[in-house]
Amino acid sequence: MDFLTKHAHWLLFILLEVVCAMLLFQYNSYQGSVWFTSANAVVGRIYDWNSALTSFFSLRQVNEQLTLRNFYLERQVNQLSRLYADATHDSTAQERAMLHTLSQYQVVQAQVVGGSLHQSTNLFTINRGKADGVDAEMGVVSGSGIVGVVLKASAHYAIVMPVIHVNSRVSCTIRRRGYFGVLRWYGQDASVAYVEDIPRHARFKLGDWVETNGYSAIYPPGVPVGKIEQVYNSRDGLSYRVKVRLATDFSNLRNVCVLVDRQISERVHLLQSVQDSLKMGGKE
Repeated sequence: MDFLTKHAHWLLFILLEVVCAMLLFQYNSYQGSVWFTSANAVVGRIYDWNSALTSFFSLRQVNEQLTLRNFYLERQVNQLSRLYADATHDSTAQERAMLHTLSQYQVVQAQVVGGSLHQSTNLFTINRGKADGVDAEMGVVSGSGIVGVVLKASAHYAIVMPVIHVNSRVSCTIRRRGYFGVLRWYGQDASVAYVEDIPRHARFKLGDWVETNGYSAIYPPGVPVGKIEQVYNSRDGLSYRVKVRLATDFSNLRNVCVLVDRQISERVHLLQSVQDSLKMGGKE
């Protein structure tokens, strides 16, 4: 008590300084942006150090998982190539289509160096930024499937909004079925999400794969999303609501790839031009 009485003026001064700083950064966009960028760089560096230490002790397990995964993926690719060649009598068509799709993208490897998992607005930090060619609105994937989209980037770090974020929306389709819907996450379990608006006439079964359909400029078609685990009726009864077990294990997510679309700026500019034209037409 004597200590508080003796130093009350200093404590009051510190409290007022904190309140002033909060008001300054909260109600001034420029100062808030500077604070966000600086804090992001500092926190990113701390996350990077922590991630490097954690990665060092888990390298053996990660390498074993990657080796096993590559083995299974290699087998699946070989089997699918043979099946496709037998069905179409063209052993090069699949390779040409895949090369055409991937030629639009540059893959930037990155590591998740921090983030949250048990909130409704989860965010991840990766150790790549604008200096590496990473910018906002770029898709992020892992060796297993879809991860999310870059929300904001600084010079050497970027913030990723994963699909386990309540504001995330991903257009996807049921593999080999042709029916598409929107992937959403409602919180709590980070291993499942839901595909909304699947039409009632759709025919599919439990265990079918859900993947991206390529309708957006963020993801190419065919990126795994997850497997169908359960089917519900929508609230209005006009469509299905599909529960999906996500392919990406977010609780053990370490290595990711950012998809740098070489043509995204052209498409964004074209879309913005159309939207501006529609707004101008509506005012007339």
